[in-house]
Amino acid sequence: MEPIENATVYIVDDDASVREALAWLLRSRRLPSESFDSAEAFDKRVSGNFKVTAPSCALLDVRMSGMSGLAMFENLIAYGLLPALPVIFLTGHADVPTAVDAVKRGAFDFCEKPFSDNVLVDRIEQALAQSAAALAHRSEHTGLQSRLEALTDRERDVMRLVVEGLPNKLVADQLDISVRTVEVHRARVFEKMKVKSAVELANLLRNL
Repeated sequence: MEPIENATVYIVDDDASVREALAWLLRSRRLPSESFDSAEAFDKRVSGNFKVTAPSCALLDVRMSGMSGLAMFENLIAYGLLPALPVIFLTGHADVPTAVDAVKRGAFDFCEKPFSDNVLVDRIEQALAQSAAALAHRSEHTGLQSRLEALTDRERDVMRLVVEGLPNKLVADQLDISVRTVEVHRARVFEKMKVKSAVELANLLRNL
């Protein structure tokens, strides 16, 4: 898999040797990383106005002094950072059932210590790909909302009936306007929504 541009892997572990080994591994695969020695430190980084703007993922140790990786995971959910910031738990054998439960709640995966470097990097790259897809979807959704907001009330009325499959004559009858006016509004709706047909418009609106 080709390296994903502008990606960042957040390493959160209270063991300095683990952080250093993971950072070295990621550098060897051309994956930039940021390291944190506690969940509290990472929490400060991602709370408040933090937004995921480039493909990212977090490696969270399950057991750390102070805030646990699981508690940090709950914070990430509360901050609305998933799925743009997928989480891979690093766990010891005793924590596997807990990690499995976290995956059911939305974590990307877990890797049991000692983990295979190749397996871990493969999962990180897959998590970054998921992050990139989530960011692309968010951008598309934001753009679609902006286009909808550019419509006038009457254009929204026309759009709703057009999407229902009504011909211009019936749209005109329902809205008590002329067919020519419907044609004008319909053309403006297609232009603003950047579509060429009612079918394309209906498919677009399904993404909302």
